[in-house]
Amino acid sequence: MATETLIWLIPLPPALAFFLIVLFTNRNKALSHTIAVGAAFLSWLGSMIVFVRALRVESLGENPFESSVNWLPTGDTWFRAGVLVDPLTAVTLFFVAWTVLMIFIYSVGYHNFGQPAGDHDHKGLPPHGATVDEHGHKHVVPSVEPLYSRFFAFIGLFAFGMFTLVVSDNLLTLFVGWEIMGLCSYLLIGFWYGKKSARDAAVKAFMTTRIGDVFMLLGIAYLYSVTGTLSFREIFTETTLRTLASIPSMVNGLSSAGLIGLLLFIGTIGKSAQFPLHVWLPDAMEGPTPVSAMIHAATMVSGGVYTAIRMFPLLSLDSTTMSIVAFIGAFTALFAATIALAQNDIKRVLAYSTISQLGFMIAALGIGAYVAAVFHLITHAFFKALLFLGSGSVIHGMEHGVLHTGKHDVDPQDMFNMGGLKNKMPITFWTFLIGGFALSGFPIVTAGFWSKDEILADAFAHNLPVFVTLAVAAFLTAFYTMRQITLTFLGEPRTKEAAHAHETPWTMTTPLVVLSVLAIGYGWIGIPEHFPLLGGLVPNWLHDFVGGTLAEHPEALEFNVVPLLTSLVVALGGLGLGYLMYRNVNSPAEDKLQLGFLKNKYYFDEIYDVVFIKPVTWFADKVVYQIMDKGFIDGILHLFGPGTQGIGDGIRNYFDLPVINKFFGDGSANATYFSGEKLRLAQTGRIQQYLMLALILFLAIGAALYFLIKV
Repeated sequence: MATETLIWLIPLPPALAFFLIVLFTNRNKALSHTIAVGAAFLSWLGSMIVFVRALRVESLGENPFESSVNWLPTGDTWFRAGVLVDPLTAVTLFFVAWTVLMIFIYSVGYHNFGQPAGDHDHKGLPPHGATVDEHGHKHVVPSVEPLYSRFFAFIGLFAFGMFTLVVSDNLLTLFVGWEIMGLCSYLLIGFWYGKKSARDAAVKAFMTTRIGDVFMLLGIAYLYSVTGTLSFREIFTETTLRTLASIPSMVNGLSSAGLIGLLLFIGTIGKSAQFPLHVWLPDAMEGPTPVSAMIHAATMVSGGVYTAIRMFPLLSLDSTTMSIVAFIGAFTALFAATIALAQNDIKRVLAYSTISQLGFMIAALGIGAYVAAVFHLITHAFFKALLFLGSGSVIHGMEHGVLHTGKHDVDPQDMFNMGGLKNKMPITFWTFLIGGFALSGFPIVTAGFWSKDEILADAFAHNLPVFVTLAVAAFLTAFYTMRQITLTFLGEPRTKEAAHAHETPWTMTTPLVVLSVLAIGYGWIGIPEHFPLLGGLVPNWLHDFVGGTLAEHPEALEFNVVPLLTSLVVALGGLGLGYLMYRNVNSPAEDKLQLGFLKNKYYFDEIYDVVFIKPVTWFADKVVYQIMDKGFIDGILHLFGPGTQGIGDGIRNYFDLPVINKFFGDGSANATYFSGEKLRLAQTGRIQQYLMLALILFLAIGAALYFLIKV
């Protein structure tokens, strides 16, 4: 099969799975997840074939795989839509395909396939367990998800949106995939819609990301109005970029390129939860854990950063825009890392960690470290998917303990209810440890070290304030990661529920093992050539390959010991300090970082509630509803009501009754009645009379004819 044809087909299996499950197989759980996992496998297979073929193309950046068709008529021409695989697309397809497939497989075990239906489970609420009788002994076991098939349909559509975004050759179809993911995030965050917190989180995510999407759509429209195209290959030509850089915008100090880039970047701020639109992402934890992995690692937030990286040739044309991007990224990286220090929910720690790590990528992009941003995007997808799925495995194991003790008021996601899980859940522990060390940038062996070290090296070379900010954020990352590992897995169980936790099924642990291999090994393809001892042993393939996406290949940095030592200190120092501080902590009261402003996320939700939500709600109620709707619109309706009633009465009294009813209706009846009365006199029934009338009529007709002919 031709590569271009195969690229068109990559997004289709998950979309087809969505429709098949929704329309035909939703009552059959086994068939539904088989279709979904099979679809993810087909997309994975297609992506791997395209990836391997892309590696064989010399100068893929200059000669990408591309194909397009006429889509929308634009007068004398057509807007063309198609697919494009260049080096950036190829490496993105690689990590998206692997993480999506692992998440699909993991979901089978997470939703307790093969377990009985719950005793009191309801659709729209998490399963609460089922009582089974084995050998005369009754005990409670996990129950299957009531909306099992629906979940696989939704994540299939989610995967379709991400694959569409990645392979698109233009901004418009990219935006279509972008919005499909926005819809799916709403559906999946609020998957357990019976919980008010889940419903609120879904609405919050949808509305917050829509803010960024509106600005992004304005940027797309502005770009099309200036260039007449949305195709990446046409936008990134030297002539078009020079034109965009030379045309001033409506904002003083910004060129058209700068304003368009800023508008598109606001879309990334919303989708990738950067400050100040970061507030939706932690609440997204209300959805099932595979959803968290999809949103935080494989698809949605990665799609935001991917789009910013894709538009880098445009962003880099304006220094003001680049400075804004660098500031937002660096500030978000540090800001979110501080909040993660005080979170006790195992998934919320990872949520703020995701916001922080995305800030690293955005900051790298803002200082021009294109390859470093791509590198960290890929490694982060692997180790953060691993961590989220690992946290889901921990929660799953804790829920076993909750079912065993029957204490449903114990929160299975609170790390202070855990402890000692290292021996209870060994596969989960070791894979989570690998993911945590990769996130922390543990030296040499983890992928996170190589990608984060490259960002720090670029920041040290180009922007010292960003370097210092990211270094502090990296230290805090290692610290809160070790805090999480220590509270969750080390020491002794702090609750009976933790003491009765046990390892999860193979459908959940196998994806953890696969992702842990990638969280270690993928970093080795990006070892800098000038790195002491190791440099050159493994070619820096990623830099050469991904750098070929740009017209001007970025130069590799000369080795500098300062960022390397900084990486070692912040990673090892943060991990060591985290262990020392929390190895003997057994309750929140003993945790010195349980500070109110950190636990409450600097009160941003409360601030937004006072500054935005309550004023908008007041305006909607008092102005829009009370004044405009009830006062103005209803007043107009009430004004027209009596008038139309009077007109109707007049028509009825002066036209309908006298003319229609009496003259035409009753008049025709009266005329008919009168005629009948008069004609009835001639109907006597006497034959002699009828003959006499006929004779008279005959004589009258004869006389008339005689006189008429004679004349």
